[in-house]
Amino acid sequence: MRLGAPLRPWTIAAGGCALALLSAALVFPGGTGGFELLPFLLVTVAFAVAESVLLFIEFRRQTHRWSVSELPLAVALVHLGGPWVALARGIAVGITFLRRPYAPPKAVYNLAVTVVEVAAAVAVLDLLPSRPLTDPVSWLCLMAAVMVADVVGNSMVVAAIGLSGGHPGRHVWQELLVPIAVVSPFAVSVAVVAMLLVPLTAWATLLVLPVMAAVVLLFRRFAAVSQERRSVEQVYDFARRVESLSPDDEGTRELVVAVRELLNAERVALWLPPYLDQEPRLVVDAEDGAAWYDGPGDPDDLVRQRAVDARSTGAVLVSASRADEAGMAALRRRGAQEVLGAPIATAAGEPGYLEICDRRNDTLSFADDDRAALDSMLTHVNAAIRQQQLLTQIRYDADHDRLTGLPNRQRLVAEIDGLLAADPAGTRAGLILASLDNHTEIVDTLGHAASDELLLVTAGLLREHAPPQAVLARMEGEQFAVLLPGLSLAATERAARRLREATSTRARVAGLDLEVSITIGVAAAPVHGTDSGTLMQRADVALLAAAAGPGVASYHPVLDQQSLRRLQLGTELEQAMAEGQISVVFQPIIDARTSDIVSVETLVRWAHPRYGAVVPDEFIHLAEQIGRIGPLTDHVLDLALARCRKWLDQDISLSVAVNLSARCLTEPDLVDRVARALRRHGVPGELLTLELTEGSVVDDSVRSSTVLADLHALGLRLSMDDFGTGYSSLSQLRQLPIDEVKIDKSFVLGMSTSQGESFIARSIIELAHNLGLRVVAEGVEDELTRNALAEMGCDKLQGFLVSRPLPDDRLESWLLARAGVRAAAPGATHRRLFVRA
Repeated sequence: MRLGAPLRPWTIAAGGCALALLSAALVFPGGTGGFELLPFLLVTVAFAVAESVLLFIEFRRQTHRWSVSELPLAVALVHLGGPWVALARGIAVGITFLRRPYAPPKAVYNLAVTVVEVAAAVAVLDLLPSRPLTDPVSWLCLMAAVMVADVVGNSMVVAAIGLSGGHPGRHVWQELLVPIAVVSPFAVSVAVVAMLLVPLTAWATLLVLPVMAAVVLLFRRFAAVSQERRSVEQVYDFARRVESLSPDDEGTRELVVAVRELLNAERVALWLPPYLDQEPRLVVDAEDGAAWYDGPGDPDDLVRQRAVDARSTGAVLVSASRADEAGMAALRRRGAQEVLGAPIATAAGEPGYLEICDRRNDTLSFADDDRAALDSMLTHVNAAIRQQQLLTQIRYDADHDRLTGLPNRQRLVAEIDGLLAADPAGTRAGLILASLDNHTEIVDTLGHAASDELLLVTAGLLREHAPPQAVLARMEGEQFAVLLPGLSLAATERAARRLREATSTRARVAGLDLEVSITIGVAAAPVHGTDSGTLMQRADVALLAAAAGPGVASYHPVLDQQSLRRLQLGTELEQAMAEGQISVVFQPIIDARTSDIVSVETLVRWAHPRYGAVVPDEFIHLAEQIGRIGPLTDHVLDLALARCRKWLDQDISLSVAVNLSARCLTEPDLVDRVARALRRHGVPGELLTLELTEGSVVDDSVRSSTVLADLHALGLRLSMDDFGTGYSSLSQLRQLPIDEVKIDKSFVLGMSTSQGESFIARSIIELAHNLGLRVVAEGVEDELTRNALAEMGCDKLQGFLVSRPLPDDRLESWLLARAGVRAAAPGATHRRLFVRA
């Protein structure tokens, strides 16, 4: 309990002394007895020996000392009068205070407690019937007197904690009462046996002394076990508390608070290195409320250097009692007497640092037990920090482009809306959409690795030449965006022209000198829109106009007429499928171990008679918008299954994979259409794979329906495409009828140059295999990557190393030139193809 406002230590000490004097005045005058020097000295020595073996029970700044003094107390109560018992015990306790200094008020209060305890024991004996020591009733009376003395003394300790501002709970009473119940009866029993035997014969001393020594050893063991149990309980409670912390800055602060409470410290500081877009952080929790102090944030600090040294085997302790001059300097800059320091494992590569300053206690200091507790606790601290950084990474990845590290479209939308939210009609902001020229040709000619290299060069140029206040973002494919807060339309146009001129250069990519040039579309708020959707749509219209010739164009309503192209494409979609303008190409997928050609992915293409090759993303997105994605999917599925049927007619088993749009999964007749297509072409379901995006399978409407289960029931396989670019679906894989995952090519393409991408690929493979899924890696373009993936256990490979996407006739030629035929696998009816070495 907590009793009103905290009292000063000397006030509490004075109250204890008053209670001691009152107790002595009421109890001792009636039982002083005669003074015998030898028994007094023997009892004093016995008290001193007992007080040398202490069990400390710590509560914040308060420390209760518990000894095996019940044994000499029982003897003293029988052979000495009450005042002499109090004096003998007081002398012994005073000697203990000289060996382990206490604050003067606390020492005075503890001496008062010894007097009150003796008075309580004497009072109990006075109230109970007086019997000879040989009578068992006297044993019970003596035991009751000693236990009452212990309870009274502990009550005074609890009262002192409450009066000083503490809040002792049930666990404090438990810590105080357990020794009474366990040690006191045994100690009194030994004392009674000694007092009965020794008067009979002096030789009994030879029997009694080992027993008393055993009592002392038993108490020491009890003290050690109690301390170990408390340490284990504290670490366990700490672990439970850490598990419930929120993964944010407030959670980090709560973690530091939990460390300080566990080790009962004056101050705790946690320094974390920079991570992603976070600056270095120093989080401090102190008794005096300080948010910073000198030392832990300094990388050259002695204690921090010793703690994070790779040669260090655990927490380091620097104490004023044993420190050298350099250590004393480190303690003085903190204003501390002792510091515990330990390294923290982080995802940043550079270790973090945790330090604990000064025990919040004037009796105890940090010891080996505390270092052991800290080592145990660090496991949970490291896990909590790693979890927080993992979630930071997830949030960062959700808002940033993995290749360039720039914010993505989602983040840009939030930045625009946040900028315009306060005053949509009055806030000025410019938006630049920049498209990298010749990107498609570079991909087709040099591959994705060269394309990514060029995108990184472009991102670097934009960072270098964009205005300081600009927010850069990477949109889809080859597009970038630049948000310019506070700029008018005219100022944005000037910035766009300067940006295009500054980024027009030559760059070394894939061993070649390539021209870097961008096309720019400009829109500005509020003249062109007052929300992110409108601004981005109109900047996109301006970008289309800029691509037609000038290189830089601003939005104007007349440019909306250029959207007629999209309208025309939409109206011609059905006719294009009927006339064969929309066709498919096939990209082989091989078994990573056997080189068997296990499947081909079917990719759609549109060769428009007027516009030339229309980018798939453009007309697929258009088909989704105008509600024609279903017929387009059926068209691609028919072409894929027709190809599969030709192979079956040649007694060859080769699966086909078809990409399924997220919009298709919401169509009520999808399962029936797929089933009819399989029956129409006579293709068994196991030779068809439908590839889905992560976003489509975690959509609430899809997860709440049976569409995935119904598709799977047809016998076909479901594959999760572009795996790793999202995160919300990972925990749901067990509940989804997915057969395989395809590692997104952004990870695979960087494996040969980035250890981080290799680690991600390995993690995805292990996760998928643990969930019983097969793994396909797309974007394999070199032997080094192929070998690494095979070593990781990847099941299938796809990419330019195997083959580029090929039309039907060229695929046949490729198979004739590159593939051989194996006999049917055991239990199968059709032969298999494999890539010849």
